[in-house]
Amino acid sequence: MFAADARKKSMGLCVVVLAASCAGVLISSAFTTSSQTTLTAAPYAHAKENADKQAKEWIARGTPGLALAVASDGRILYSESFGFADLEERVPVWPTTKFRIGSISKPLTATALLQLVEAGKVDLDAPVQKYVPSFPEKSAPVTVRMVAGHLSGIRHYQGDEMEIPRHYDNVLEGLQIFENDPLVAPPGTKFSYSSYGFNLLGAVIESASGEPFLSYMQEHVLTPLGLVHTTADQNTQIIEQRSRFYELAKDGHQENAPYVDNSYKWAGGGFLSTAEDLVRFGSTIMRPGLLKAETLRIMFTPQKTKAGELSPYGVGWFIRKSRSGRLVYEHSGGSIGGTSQLIVYPDAHLVVALVTNLSGGTWKPQEVEAVAEEFITRQR
Repeated sequence: MFAADARKKSMGLCVVVLAASCAGVLISSAFTTSSQTTLTAAPYAHAKENADKQAKEWIARGTPGLALAVASDGRILYSESFGFADLEERVPVWPTTKFRIGSISKPLTATALLQLVEAGKVDLDAPVQKYVPSFPEKSAPVTVRMVAGHLSGIRHYQGDEMEIPRHYDNVLEGLQIFENDPLVAPPGTKFSYSSYGFNLLGAVIESASGEPFLSYMQEHVLTPLGLVHTTADQNTQIIEQRSRFYELAKDGHQENAPYVDNSYKWAGGGFLSTAEDLVRFGSTIMRPGLLKAETLRIMFTPQKTKAGELSPYGVGWFIRKSRSGRLVYEHSGGSIGGTSQLIVYPDAHLVVALVTNLSGGTWKPQEVEAVAEEFITRQR
């Protein structure tokens, strides 16, 4: 009930590798797939058993389906899927099942933004109106850096805005939801998390690159990183192995999540992905390659308010200590019908990713940490 058999998983992974090869995808040479994990199975046997146990507990709490993956130095140590991608048709979760990743879309967007900084096309300290002149002036200048670090004062979702069913034809159209609203704090004075701020960054990327946001993401971020199972959650398209989406009713039973159209928030929370793609992303983005070392320092350095107070966020990532005291770069994601967690341990070169098809989630971030850190303790 909980996992697809090993033979079917191996077949699925072969399809992934062949698809990437045929597409000419520039996959990092340091990254290997789960077909090679048997080479290091013994040292991690206990950690894998612990991960299985935790995943089954999340299923028992009501999660319809999930995938969990752990990678070290670009090598997948663990990748398993549990439960169902589609409860009605009893379709099991596969390693290639695509889940809504919500705000883990933000680190992907941040990667695109910093590419354009490296190319000299974006100035982080310029007002956003330099790139999006239609965005209204506020009480004080709002810079790109402030927006990327949640210091802009732009508001977050209100009411039922996460359940918007309307389709937005372009990035600028989606900004109309919030662009005329007052700021929640003067720019640069307070950390205030805002998915809408990242939607504005999508417009910055589109303007600075001269390409539609989704086209830029595909050509310059997803394809170079080998993220062949990561894509925008476009309702009208046929997307292979996209999960169904669920929530828990008040009495605890599973039911279909409301219909939503994520076209208003590609950059802030509109992508689909897999656990294996996310650990691939975390494994490659923590070291120079797609981005330069100096750029990564910008990405992973907490920003400060104008008063010098340290925020918990760099550019697209939270930076904090795990409960055990280890440095982590991380992001969670919450969508209608999907919750997810991505944690990077830069000192241990280890990444863990969890993706599910349930609103709200039945797991705690510290439980995902515990799965990862059991692997860290087993590292040679």
